[in-house]
Amino acid sequence: MFIEPNRSLVKKGWIEVICGSMFSGKTEELIRRLKRAQIANQKVEIFKPAMDIRYDDTDIVSHDASRILSTPIVNSHNILLLATGVDVVGIDEAQFFDASISEVAEQLAARGTRVIAAGLDMDYLGNPFGPMPSLLARADYITKLHAICMVCGDIATHSFRKVKVNGQVLLGEKDHYEPRCRHCYYNS
Repeated sequence: MFIEPNRSLVKKGWIEVICGSMFSGKTEELIRRLKRAQIANQKVEIFKPAMDIRYDDTDIVSHDASRILSTPIVNSHNILLLATGVDVVGIDEAQFFDASISEVAEQLAARGTRVIAAGLDMDYLGNPFGPMPSLLARADYITKLHAICMVCGDIATHSFRKVKVNGQVLLGEKDHYEPRCRHCYYNS
């Protein structure tokens, strides 16, 4: 005898990615979504790269000082071990994780977890940043946020590095970066 499963009890997972330039509100939006999940009494675990200690060693902190407790992680596979039995996993600064972060997100979603990741889609050179292209390709939902160009006031899509420092990664704030529209970014 075949018994049809009760589909309302099947836990379904998915991947949401919040991306954009620096100062576009990615972390603020991530925190908003995670706090709503907590209000709904969902079990939430939040992770950030251990290298990101700009505002706090453990908390995820937005530019407007919103904050939420997280667990710093060195290797993305650790998330699989620490996120057992949770409803929602939040990941901030996804561009700084190793290439396996998209596979980790896929595994979490396959086991019924809602994954919300936030990160820069492009580096300061305007190139796709780290594992973000793979994460965006696997995403069920993508939210692209925009900042305001600090030169002309238009919609900003690029993170312009104001200091001359080599290397893709330079953790910094408004003293090192500013958002710019495509025109002002390429005509500086």
